[in-house]
Amino acid sequence: MGAVVGTLTMQTKQRRPSRDKTDDELEMTMVCHRPEGLEQLEAQTNFTKQELQILYRGFKNECPSGVVNEETFKHIYAQFFPHGDASMYAHYLFNAFDTANNGSIKFKDFVMGLSILLRGTLREKLEWTFHLYDINRDGYINREEMTEIVRAIYDMMGKYTYPALKGDVPQQHVDAFFQKMDKNKDGVVTLEEFIVACQEDETMMRSMQLFENVM
Repeated sequence: MGAVVGTLTMQTKQRRPSRDKTDDELEMTMVCHRPEGLEQLEAQTNFTKQELQILYRGFKNECPSGVVNEETFKHIYAQFFPHGDASMYAHYLFNAFDTANNGSIKFKDFVMGLSILLRGTLREKLEWTFHLYDINRDGYINREEMTEIVRAIYDMMGKYTYPALKGDVPQQHVDAFFQKMDKNKDGVVTLEEFIVACQEDETMMRSMQLFENVM
């Protein structure tokens, strides 16, 4: 995992200096926007209390106020894709984490999404990916939405995109996806169609679970 997730999760793999337990608990309450209690987050996610403490420390280092807005998120994300334009993909990714749709991501929003991406079940990961593609949040993915996400990923990868991007490549990919996913040919893909198609075709699943490569 790289990008924003990588900057924070890397710290969970490093040995950290021993600290008094009380210090860690106090640290969780010393920001403008206090996160949920550790016990509650531990119950709601697939992380241990210690992992949550380390993740929170990384989150606070990047976002001292305890929340991150879209511009800050884009700035952080762009550092990992210097040869492309990550702004549009970061915009869609930000919206996927911003489940309250209020223009900001709190620690709870971040860690709940991260828990699914790293340790969720296959269905949970596919549901999260579906909601990333469902830009207008109407419960369906249409061709325009999928094309926007695919094009945003090409733009983000920049000169490292292989094969080199031609104008019709994103649309070709979308057409191929829809051919397999849109079973009733009504022009949109439902959540169940999305999940079934990905489960039936491992290649498609790898293609659609783009968060594993660009998160």
